[in-house]
Amino acid sequence: MTTAEIQEVGETEVQRVEHWRAEELIRAGYTPTDAVALAARHDIDLHHAVELMTLGCPYELAIEILI
Repeated sequence: MTTAEIQEVGETEVQRVEHWRAEELIRAGYTPTDAVALAARHDIDLHHAVELMTLGCPYELAIEILI
């Protein structure tokens, strides 16, 4: 396997993870646009983001806290 093929596999895995993260965020109540942006931020803890919405944190405040 060449280096380019290894990088492509890695990018595919990252894309799958980000897609899953976005789906979870949408399910928690984030808009699709915000969910995709948050999912791409690997420094944002998915469980914390979901928990904020589950506990009733106002949407704008949740985004502010996360970013």
